[in-house]
Amino acid sequence: MSKRSKPRALSTPDAILAFVDRQGSATSTDLAKHLNITRQAINLHLRQLIERGEIVKTGSTRGARYYPATAAPSPDVFSTVFHLSGLDEAEVYERVALTLNLARQLRPNVENIVRYAFTEMLNNAIDHSQADRCHIEVRLEAGKLSFEVRETGIGVFRSIADKLDLSDEPAAMIELVKGKTTTMPEEHSGEGIFFTARAADRLVLRSHKIQIEWSRARDDVFVSTPRFKKGTTVLFEIYRDSRTQLKAVFAEFAPEAYDYQFQKTRVLVKLLQNEYVSRSEAKRLLLNLDKFSEIELDMRDVKYLGQGFADEVFRVFTSQHPSIQLRAINASDSIAAMIRHTGGSVD
Repeated sequence: MSKRSKPRALSTPDAILAFVDRQGSATSTDLAKHLNITRQAINLHLRQLIERGEIVKTGSTRGARYYPATAAPSPDVFSTVFHLSGLDEAEVYERVALTLNLARQLRPNVENIVRYAFTEMLNNAIDHSQADRCHIEVRLEAGKLSFEVRETGIGVFRSIADKLDLSDEPAAMIELVKGKTTTMPEEHSGEGIFFTARAADRLVLRSHKIQIEWSRARDDVFVSTPRFKKGTTVLFEIYRDSRTQLKAVFAEFAPEAYDYQFQKTRVLVKLLQNEYVSRSEAKRLLLNLDKFSEIELDMRDVKYLGQGFADEVFRVFTSQHPSIQLRAINASDSIAAMIRHTGGSVD
């Protein structure tokens, strides 16, 4: 007679979902006691489940409760199409804020971020898209606010590539994430997407066959190649209990030391590729970075640096621009050794 196999234990995320579904709702303290793990560990799993849309959160701090996504209350939604000619992004935001009562529904720091992000993203559509109209949808849910700005114009990466004479749209994407990239320097500083991405809990920018996503929960940036979609779509999300302060985001990259000007940037090097060998690859990465006074090259997930690449970045570039502080962060031991070999700085 064969032995009966033991039932397979649920993973922690599945156990959380099962408990919340069974109870109808739960706090993080309830879940920590039930699963006998720390609240810190529970909160990490909860964030991931929220990001995947499997549970929703209401309230904040220790009073927060978590519900199955199927039991979430219907969101309040503002959705309409605007003609872009003569449109004023500030007036549109005021209409949204009044309709959804955002001044009362959101914490002041969150409403400040939403106002900034919404007006910046809509202004990009007005000034750069070459589209006639755009669709706007703002959703106020139990645990988060999200908005989408969608138009079918030239496409953000195509516009940058054409006007800055870059080789292709992927090259334009890299320039955009560096910051200070704009096709209208007389009217725009190139700050909007850079700072919005760092204030959001999640920001997705999709145009043609490129999608880039900034995720606070995963502390990472992802590039993918979905099917072709004309124009540009921006999706912004922020949790209603977010503690992020917009002034702190600006202070990190436009600090008092630089007279509050956007003079510091951080480049996630893996977005271009994860192995680098040649000086030409170095020059592509360094293109237009001489606009900054301080540069952090984030080396996470970079697998290999050749001597020629490292020398071009950390010796040649720094000798040509002695006033610019350039350093690498999050480098593996082997990458750090190569950078130091060429005289570079590693934190």
